Amino acid sequence: MSDFLLFGVIAYLLGSIPTAVWLGKAKYGMDVREHGSKNAGATNTFRVLGKKPGIVVLSIDIIKGFVAVMLPFLFGVGEWNSDHLIEVKLVCALLAVIGHVLPVFANFNGGKGVATSLGVIIGVHPLGAAIIVGLFLIVFIASNYVSLGAIVASASFPVSIIVLFKETSIYLTAFSLVLSFAVIFAHRKNIGRLLKGEENRMNLFKK
Repeated sequence: MSDFLLFGVIAYLLGSIPTAVWLGKAKYGMDVREHGSKNAGATNTFRVLGKKPGIVVLSIDIIKGFVAVMLPFLFGVGEWNSDHLIEVKLVCALLAVIGHVLPVFANFNGGKGVATSLGVIIGVHPLGAAIIVGLFLIVFIASNYVSLGAIVASASFPVSIIVLFKETSIYLTAFSLVLSFAVIFAHRKNIGRLLKGEENRMNLFKK
């Protein structure tokens, strides 16, 4: 129980690092939550501040999720793929994403958790992460909708875990379903705008 508590708290605090908010205020004198979609995530940073800061935010948000789930292994909680380590990593994964969405360092007003979710998935199931990234890029490039790419990629995670990789761990399967639902739920307003044809587009290759 002490492992879950200790590393769970650390994971939440790592997830709570509001990269977009801190970078926007420190370098541009701007709170991204007051502009664009008013979301403290990488996509809104790209729109409000530009590509370079957007890439920085995206990278750090992915890294903080990855580090959050790898810390238990690095500190010797268990052997790689041991049941106990997997369980602790999954708890850390969920708390890191919760930290990003509800960050204690930014008045519990954060982002939608997409980049941080990718980071934790890389740490929990690298092959599943590769499929997610591939699908996201295909959908995003084809449609120019970041939200649509994120929704499709999120939905594919439990499908790949259950169907492609035939995962036997009930904990990992449950985690994939919960995380997928959480990310899709966070995009419920985007889904509404997509259905109405009102969602904002973003061209990946436009300067």
